[in-house]
Amino acid sequence: MEKSYRDLNAWKYAFELVTLVYKVTERFPSTETYRLTSQMCSAAISVTANIAEGSCRGTDKDFCRFLYMARGSAAELENYILVSERLGYIDSACRDELMSLTKNVGKTINGLIKYLNR
Repeated sequence: MEKSYRDLNAWKYAFELVTLVYKVTERFPSTETYRLTSQMCSAAISVTANIAEGSCRGTDKDFCRFLYMARGSAAELENYILVSERLGYIDSACRDELMSLTKNVGKTINGLIKYLNR
């Protein structure tokens, strides 16, 4: 049986993160729909999408290139999480949960990059 991107821990953790981001941003003010909410959801879903697309590219080099983009999107999301807290849209407990998941995604992506570069 052929492995799927859905079998990768990096994708599983990122999928958990994107689901949480979507739930959290539902509570943001409607004025943020096309601003912060859109940016956060886009960055979060970009992580899963880049892992999925890269895994199907056929070479480890291509996959790594997409993993670097996924890692960049995770860093972008961290920034939006901090902005959300500063604006009072999330509390520190929510920030901590989101940041912890985001850091875990980043670490897992880093591990996958190291593995592929061997």
